[in-house]
Amino acid sequence: MTAEEAASLIKNNDIIGLSGFTATGCPQAVPTALAKRAEEEHAKGKPFKVGMYTGASTGESADGVLARAKAIKFRSPYQSHPDSRAGLNNHDMEYFDLHLSELPQYLRYGFLPKPDFAILEVCDLSDDGKAVLTSAVGISPTIAHLADKIIIELNHYHPKELLGLHDIYEPLDPPYRREIPVYSPSDRIGSPYVQLDPEKVVGVVETRLPTEISPFTPLDEVTAQIGRNVANFLCNEIKAGRIPASFLPVQSGVGNVANAVLGAMGMNKEIPAFEIYTEVIQDSVIELMKENRVKFASGCSLSLTTPVLEAVYANWNTYKEQLLLRPQEISNNPEIARRLGLIAINTALEVDIFGHVNSTHVMGSKMMNGIGGSGDFCRNAALSIFTAPSTAKGGKISAIVPMVSHVDHSEHSVKVMITEHGVADLRGLSPVQRAESIIENCADPDYKDLLRKYLQMGVKGHTPQNVNAALAFHSVFLKTGDMREVNWSDYK
Repeated sequence: MTAEEAASLIKNNDIIGLSGFTATGCPQAVPTALAKRAEEEHAKGKPFKVGMYTGASTGESADGVLARAKAIKFRSPYQSHPDSRAGLNNHDMEYFDLHLSELPQYLRYGFLPKPDFAILEVCDLSDDGKAVLTSAVGISPTIAHLADKIIIELNHYHPKELLGLHDIYEPLDPPYRREIPVYSPSDRIGSPYVQLDPEKVVGVVETRLPTEISPFTPLDEVTAQIGRNVANFLCNEIKAGRIPASFLPVQSGVGNVANAVLGAMGMNKEIPAFEIYTEVIQDSVIELMKENRVKFASGCSLSLTTPVLEAVYANWNTYKEQLLLRPQEISNNPEIARRLGLIAINTALEVDIFGHVNSTHVMGSKMMNGIGGSGDFCRNAALSIFTAPSTAKGGKISAIVPMVSHVDHSEHSVKVMITEHGVADLRGLSPVQRAESIIENCADPDYKDLLRKYLQMGVKGHTPQNVNAALAFHSVFLKTGDMREVNWSDYK
């Protein structure tokens, strides 16, 4: 059927679940047709909104068009499109942020309403329901099992030869759950396809649509220096014997800082060739594979820009033994993260001097993207590192603040903080010692004295926080546009 015919099957207030993870592996034609239908219904004065579950963010052809059409009633667990972000911050849609590993089991447990429709992008489909996914997995197995009806986008842009890229495994639910038998990143424990119930499949839409992954901004000296600082820190950890000489699997977040970190690790030959166990496999991983610096990468999605993805497909026989995609409750599973002893490297929006990290909210109220998988990994990794440029907006915003305006990761989970200025190793330090280390090693010079004076203002106690002045950086920025304008004498 056509995408329009498929979209016509979905009713107001239905709940849809989409395959994919980031803007790859995600259906495009049916969500676009659904947005057009919503606009038509709204023009007639009729309500039309759907609930939407995804693996993580999507692209223009899902989050973008549906948000602009005001067609989303609620959304979970993660988004990154500007129009989606505007919609949830304006309360045009309800949004609940969630650790990515938890959504599939939340759905199976019945904590959340189950989807009426699963819309899956596949590259091959057999008559008996064996569906070969494309460049991501996300929550596909769970929504395929739970949904009443399934719509397939058979996207011929992705080759059928991807059979074998995926390792589809769903754990049993308590009290029958057993250990997940992944003991190295390359272990395969499931099926290469999602087994569908053919009776649920109500339509197949054929497409040939490339993924919608946008290239990241080029590296600048700040992000490059953050990468070098991470690589040098890890080299020192090897020399100190806290990381084995054979190294540990690496988890890396999303974005240009993450790409810079992986690139710097690849360039530093004191770090041996390593394996990756993560959620998002980006361009930098493929470049490191070419240079024999990454031996194997297990993830949830190939979030590659179009030229890189097409190069991988053109040389599939070379890459197919080095790549593996899993459902997100396996790629992000805390049990596996702790067993493998991951080095987790994620990006912070802001961090306070006592080691708490804000990954999600700008100025404490405006959602940026969501917590994603950072919490899945940081709490359970052998070594949890957060990175960030020390300032933003030309120095008017400090990423190092007296108290974060929103807490996603507490001081108990954050082990190391790294900016372009240096490294604060927080392991085994008291709150005051953490504050001194973060200020000295990570803060921008323009803010060091301000932060030192704040620490001195703290009330007596184990954590010398000053309640009256804790969010002064934020309040001053909202008034003047520059955190450096804070005057501590106003808060005594």
